[in-house]
Amino acid sequence: MASHIRRRKFLAALGGAAAAWPLAARAQQSAMPVIGILQAGAVETNPHTAAAFRKGLSETGYIDGQTVGIEYYWAEGQYDQLPKLAAELVRRRTAVIITPLSTAATLAAKAATTTIPVVFSIGSDPVEIGLVASLNRPGGNVTGVVTMNSELGAKRLGLLQELLPTATRFAVLINPEPRRLAEALIADVRAAASAIGRQVEVLATSTSREIDTAFATLVQKRIDALLVSPDLFLDTRRAQILVLAARHALPVIYPHREEAIAGGLMSYGSSIADVSRQLGIYTGRILKGEKPADLPVARASKFEFVINLQTARTLGIEIPATLLSQADEVIE
Repeated sequence: MASHIRRRKFLAALGGAAAAWPLAARAQQSAMPVIGILQAGAVETNPHTAAAFRKGLSETGYIDGQTVGIEYYWAEGQYDQLPKLAAELVRRRTAVIITPLSTAATLAAKAATTTIPVVFSIGSDPVEIGLVASLNRPGGNVTGVVTMNSELGAKRLGLLQELLPTATRFAVLINPEPRRLAEALIADVRAAASAIGRQVEVLATSTSREIDTAFATLVQKRIDALLVSPDLFLDTRRAQILVLAARHALPVIYPHREEAIAGGLMSYGSSIADVSRQLGIYTGRILKGEKPADLPVARASKFEFVINLQTARTLGIEIPATLLSQADEVIE
């Protein structure tokens, strides 16, 4: 396996050498179901989501390292590696494959197996992209949770306009792949901008160099504020985007609270921790014998609006009281 793909195993921690294990304990170990988590991003992106996933699992009676094993496979933003990783998970006869926050990883898993259950969390419509037959009756080996983050471009743009009522030029940073998802995100933001009589510049980026170029374009075109779209590649470049936004004193709204906590101005999106917990619950139910075909696709129910006041002060922006009253969290 290529060196840039890292795998980490969370298996039972039984004391003593293997030779000293009682026969029954070794039999239990070998029979332990293993969950494979296929991630398009990097391990560092959202470390607390693994804990939320394990919490959901525990609510169904499965304890990581005791009654179930978990293996993580990270593509680190290199989407072309996902089919290989999915094939490896199938080869290892994983009990369930989890694809958090990635349409590309989910499509790769679905293409790799029609029998192993696949549980996703994605922002796009799973019916529209052919993952499930319907939301209520998925019908195959795939089900999961829709984060609805891809539908929130208009909401994020509205929050930016409320923050900067005189701003006229907005931009959106987007990964052009998967193409169908990118096109839907662009259409959503453009329609929202048109509705309020504003312009929006679309900047497609799929490499670190293109992100640098995009920010140079933002400065050249005197863009007033930026929306960062929800995407695993952009998540892996979070630090780069935060540094560039600070360097160019650009107001930015992000899709996840983690960006606002790390120094971004604002964020609005579904709670990734809550979605991860829901994934854990669905995984546990499938391990107990329920079929993905019969588990309705769930929708994210918890959304978070976070404002970083420290960043606002650095940018010389006064946050209106109306926005502060809407915030779920204000970072002083």
